[in-house]
Amino acid sequence: MSLAAVLHLILHVLVPGLVARIFFRPDWRRAWTIMLITMLVDLDHLLATPIYDPDRCSIGFHPLHTWPLIAVYLCLTLPPRTRLIGLGLMLHMLLDFSDCAVQRGFFDALSRLLGTG
Repeated sequence: MSLAAVLHLILHVLVPGLVARIFFRPDWRRAWTIMLITMLVDLDHLLATPIYDPDRCSIGFHPLHTWPLIAVYLCLTLPPRTRLIGLGLMLHMLLDFSDCAVQRGFFDALSRLLGTG
């Protein structure tokens, strides 16, 4: 596994932790735990062959990483009862998009994801 892949996985743990510590101070452990549980969204990788491809952009490829579901995840951030779930899922998608941007360059990744490139 490459250093970039390891860093990507570490960020999937650290970024929700940092967000929890800053914005959910009184109950940051609970917030972090809920956001970490949302990482189960990556179970859709098990449907791909190969399961892990360092050159593949997850956004738009895996079933739980598609634009319609990302819109649902964004909506989940609005009601207080689902806010942490939505936030965890959106952080996950943003980190995955950043991985695509690093692989392909930001504007190339964006145009491919929007279907204009």
